[in-house]
Amino acid sequence: MGTEEGNEQVLASRKHLVFAYYVTGHGFGHATRVVEVVRHLIYAGHDVHVVTGAPDFVFTTEIQSPKLFLRKLVLDCGAVQADALTVDRLASLEKYSETAVVPRASILATEVEWLNSIKADLVVSDVVPVACRAAADAGIRSVCVTNFSWDFIYAEYVMAAGHHHRTTVWQIAEDYSHCEFLIRLPGYCPMPAFRDVMDVPLVVRRLHKSRKELIDDSKEEQRVIWKLKSNDGTLKLTKYNHYVSLISWILQNGPTKRDNEVRKELGIGDDVKVVILNFGGQPGGWNLKEDCLPSGWLCLVCGASDDQNLPSNFIKLAKAAYTPDLIAASDCMLGKIGYGTVSEALAYKLPFVFVRRDYFNEEPFLRNMLEYYQGGVEMIRRDLLTGRWKPYLERAISLKPCYEGGINGGEVAARILQDTAVGKNYTADKLSGARRLRDAIVLGYQLQRVPGRDICIPDWYANAENEFGLRTGSPTAEMTETRSHIMSYTEDFDILHGDLQGLSDTMTFLKSLAELDAVYDSGKNKEKHWIRERMAAAGIFNWEEEIFVARAPGRLDVVGGIADYSGSLVLQMPIREACHVAVQTNHPSKHKLWKHTQARQNAKRQGPTPVLQIVSYGSELSNRGPTFDMDLTDFMDGGQPISFQKAKEYFARDPSQRWAAYVAGAILVLMTELGMRFENSISMLVSSAVPEGKGVSSSASVEVASMSAIAAAHGSYDNMKSFELGGHFHSKIEGLDISPRELALLCQKVENHIVGAPCGVMDQMASACGEANKLLAMICQPAEVIGLVDIPNHIRFWGIDSGIRHRYAALYFKMLPDSILGEAFLDQYSDHSDPVTIIDKKRTYGVRAAARHPIYETFRVKAFKALLTSAASDEQLTALGELLYQCHYSYSACGLGSDGTDRLVQLVQQMQHKKKSNTEDGTLYGAKITGGGSGGTVCVIGRNCLRSSQQILEIQQRYKGATGYMPFLFEGSSPGAGKFGYLRIRRRHPPNFN
Repeated sequence: MGTEEGNEQVLASRKHLVFAYYVTGHGFGHATRVVEVVRHLIYAGHDVHVVTGAPDFVFTTEIQSPKLFLRKLVLDCGAVQADALTVDRLASLEKYSETAVVPRASILATEVEWLNSIKADLVVSDVVPVACRAAADAGIRSVCVTNFSWDFIYAEYVMAAGHHHRTTVWQIAEDYSHCEFLIRLPGYCPMPAFRDVMDVPLVVRRLHKSRKELIDDSKEEQRVIWKLKSNDGTLKLTKYNHYVSLISWILQNGPTKRDNEVRKELGIGDDVKVVILNFGGQPGGWNLKEDCLPSGWLCLVCGASDDQNLPSNFIKLAKAAYTPDLIAASDCMLGKIGYGTVSEALAYKLPFVFVRRDYFNEEPFLRNMLEYYQGGVEMIRRDLLTGRWKPYLERAISLKPCYEGGINGGEVAARILQDTAVGKNYTADKLSGARRLRDAIVLGYQLQRVPGRDICIPDWYANAENEFGLRTGSPTAEMTETRSHIMSYTEDFDILHGDLQGLSDTMTFLKSLAELDAVYDSGKNKEKHWIRERMAAAGIFNWEEEIFVARAPGRLDVVGGIADYSGSLVLQMPIREACHVAVQTNHPSKHKLWKHTQARQNAKRQGPTPVLQIVSYGSELSNRGPTFDMDLTDFMDGGQPISFQKAKEYFARDPSQRWAAYVAGAILVLMTELGMRFENSISMLVSSAVPEGKGVSSSASVEVASMSAIAAAHGSYDNMKSFELGGHFHSKIEGLDISPRELALLCQKVENHIVGAPCGVMDQMASACGEANKLLAMICQPAEVIGLVDIPNHIRFWGIDSGIRHRYAALYFKMLPDSILGEAFLDQYSDHSDPVTIIDKKRTYGVRAAARHPIYETFRVKAFKALLTSAASDEQLTALGELLYQCHYSYSACGLGSDGTDRLVQLVQQMQHKKKSNTEDGTLYGAKITGGGSGGTVCVIGRNCLRSSQQILEIQQRYKGATGYMPFLFEGSSPGAGKFGYLRIRRRHPPNFN
């Protein structure tokens, strides 16, 4: 339901009203937009009680009225930030529990009593959940005004923090469901907890100090902005028409000249460029240097600490400085994205250089709005902290922000609130409370980008799956798509080496490469969130030169799982979903550089040096930056490669770019282990369809594909040899002499020592050495491939994702204690011979259950392998299924189970015993949790028939009905990186970007 902007400027009420306005405890942004709504309500003659934790000056600077009442109270904590740019997800959930869940009963009792004491006519929330419930308990209507809600923000945090936090999201969603309706602001996130929605324009704070050159001829209108008239008890708020048209012109067209009162007060001349540094009052401790800025620039610093010394070209602003006036006086803004900064940057047509925040899920929606109106430039966090600001600032002032929408959202919202308080009904009761509550609870899980979701979110956010093959489709659709891509890639590229092997995802990847030139057509696809990724990718490749493409799949842990650490036999199946990596090398003097990379090189004055530039598709889906770049000389120290520990610290500096360790780490490992040196620059494009956090080795597929592509681009690709592995032939690159097994071991070093994840080698081996429709039989200690086991035609494996993020945590059995304290173990044994894990001295470790699992798992895996080669029968499948059930329960005994995976296994059991008759053969036979346990994916074994597929889909729907989460289905297999080899391609008709 939307509101129309018109010329009506009257707020009318038959009586004096009392509003209780609750403001969330997260930052100043909410308080600053609340000010604008409250100001209009007070000017209409109403009392407004604001419940907030924000400082008084945020309100009193803008409103001087006895009708404003401030009550200092925080009823939610928002998102707890580790620093100005990083949200601590677990701490946020724990803090919310401490603030709003534990004292909930007393909060409700206190707020109900208070609301009755002030005789509130309406409760307004931005966007405090418990306020809606308190209003309902007090018998008062409530309305929310916001662009996001905390059930949406927290739901995805639960994925990382653990399912036991789900009750927090349930409670928040239930509180919101008591709200009458939502007044929704632009840049909004999905908010299905609310029954009805009314859209309003941007809520933007007005200017206090207007531009003199624009308003000298309207001094009377400048002095008298608002005039209250009373006639027979009716209050009317009237604007002078001339003032309205004047201010509207100013805000819509922006400054043509930055000569205004603020600049004059600060002594800033006309020829000086000004950037305002606005990180929500949290830049304390940053090393701000004079050479951060281009020559002739000044920086206005918001929120600097009192003891912080600033260079001469930085000006420290007062804590209570009025930001809108400063924004209007500046040429661009540098800061983090929030509603306040984005709305004011758009309203005043100010270019915004932003640094992304990790794990604040509101940001992608605001960033999309900012970039849609051509007002944003993303700065890499590393460049922010090291002072490489110049190329970003210079790029920003060349932009022409084009927002033309309304900016009177505060007035429109105030009118709606007043009408609601006097009894007007805006609700339609379109959805039941139960439906709204269910949708709200599961939304964070839906945002894990799975197919089949039925919740409406903006197209630009959902299309990434379809564009980059991140979804499973019907066989008919895939065959049609495959035929289309075959025709396309043969027209676009010459395949100089390698074979696509009929893989539709590889054809899709090649098609995406061929279409990169389309991003330069500004009239196409400007609403797609991934346009920035594609433009970055198109800008790093020289289309007249060769490109090397490698592919590595994820894996389904059929049986063996965590026993790999203890030397058990494991059976792994490479799945259909895979990661593709394209690599191109060029001489540094001919390499195409991003502007900030070029600026960094110019600053060093050393001439062209080798650089690495990486683009990663799908960045919006996992809270990470889309690009990474570095000088390859950063990997050298005194003529030798730096240590793995230094590299780990290097990549950990910027959480939004930490993902690059999985990719770039391959280069350092090749330098250290094989003595390689990289004299040319490297461009890489990474596109992975392997879902993250689901226990199917997304990280291993990225590592294996990256190292394979780098090795191919630097090897002797004209001289290929073959070698036999388990009766099957694989290719290896003679120049680098890397076999798939060796490649896997090198990739394990990347993950263990550079990423810092204590994993075994099973995942990398499966991704590198596996083959389609076969199980890789291997022993992970010491990483030996036993062979490849054919999957019989009558047997099929599926993976069903539980939606719970994957988390890590023999003869002498009677001699083992039930448990042991870490400190006691170290005292007795000194070490555990694992270089990548650490024993916590204060933790008590379960010993017997953990030891029991690998002992019996070894037997189960051997039995499973033997049964696969036995005669096909229902008894064979029953026995295989029983072994999987035993594996699952053994996991649980180790403390590695989860509610989600247990539920999926139970659903398989129920389906297994649901036969139409006693003579009917079964279809599904067993299931188990996979990989490292504690969530992730369940492996299911069944008969290869249509009925089995139907039952898997039924389980998917039942799980969704019980939990609200639509599981990702893994079905089908594909070749490992060794079997795929690599492609060497050249663009047939290079695009002309001139």
